[in-house]
Amino acid sequence: MGNDTVCPGDPAETPQVTAASGLDEAAAGLGTEIVRFSRLIAAWKQRAKNGAADRVLLARLVVGGDRRATDLAADAFLDLSTVSRQVRSLVERGLVARRPDPEDRRGTLLTATDAGRAAFGEYRRQRDAELAALLEPWPPQDRADLIRLLGRLNEDLAEQHARQLPGGDQGDAVDQGDTHE
Repeated sequence: MGNDTVCPGDPAETPQVTAASGLDEAAAGLGTEIVRFSRLIAAWKQRAKNGAADRVLLARLVVGGDRRATDLAADAFLDLSTVSRQVRSLVERGLVARRPDPEDRRGTLLTATDAGRAAFGEYRRQRDAELAALLEPWPPQDRADLIRLLGRLNEDLAEQHARQLPGGDQGDAVDQGDTHE
């Protein structure tokens, strides 16, 4: 297989996508690989000690700062009921604290505690170590290309998501950066 060829899924079942392939073939190939990637990531997250939603929420608070639960749900692309359950668990474990919103005393802000920031740091170290082991045999140019292209795909997906929101306003919801674990 040449450098411009990507095999989406099982080569016996899926035709190879090359630089000469049409847009429809490329979209089908990408779709196949995204589904496969999503399943592999879901399996990887199931192995984690704490739930994936926990890590995502904690990351949003550590990196993005204090937020209301509704804003946290929007930022993390999660349902508010899921966020409420996960926040309760994070508070019980001392990783997140609640405090009155200084701009609106009726509201509550969520903030990562020192223990939460330490847990986030450990999650990130563990993730990075696993990814380093995975990427170690890859040539440096392949690593750089993967990161560049995945970043480009994420930006395009974020822009598409923002356009589909009511009013087309994404706020901070799509600026996920290095917050996923």
